[in-house]
Amino acid sequence: MLKEQLQKELNDALKSGDQLRRSVLSLLLTAIKNRELAKRTQLSKTITEIAELEKQSQATDDEVLEVIASETKKRREAIEQFQAGGREDLAQKEKSEMDILATYLPEQASEEEIRTEVQKTITDLNAQGLKDMGKVIGAAMAKLKGRTEGGIVSKIVKELLQ
Repeated sequence: MLKEQLQKELNDALKSGDQLRRSVLSLLLTAIKNRELAKRTQLSKTITEIAELEKQSQATDDEVLEVIASETKKRREAIEQFQAGGREDLAQKEKSEMDILATYLPEQASEEEIRTEVQKTITDLNAQGLKDMGKVIGAAMAKLKGRTEGGIVSKIVKELLQ
């Protein structure tokens, strides 16, 4: 599983003294643990057996990828803010962290791939206008899961439906 790979790489970073990688992986594993705790809290309302609860509350690889994508998005937004504030040193640090996180994500779809998938989705759903935007975004995101951000898909859907 991806979570175990991240833990192993954190241990390797600790041994090698790679402070940046250690820091990024520690924060990432904490975010994954928080996701698992939230999932466990939700499941505890319906599952009473501790062993079953523990098993089902473990993050799947898809959930880990969602957390990595979320952390990557946070870094991207921070870079924009730091650059707007003239803090290139901090923007560069965030960029380095984002580059480490990106190594765990699947290859990102190009804008052309996204545009093609959105157009196909619009055709499949017979979408007629902006009123169908939510349906199209949902279906396109399901097909492009983990390979792009929702904001990009939303922008392309809006552009193609107008």
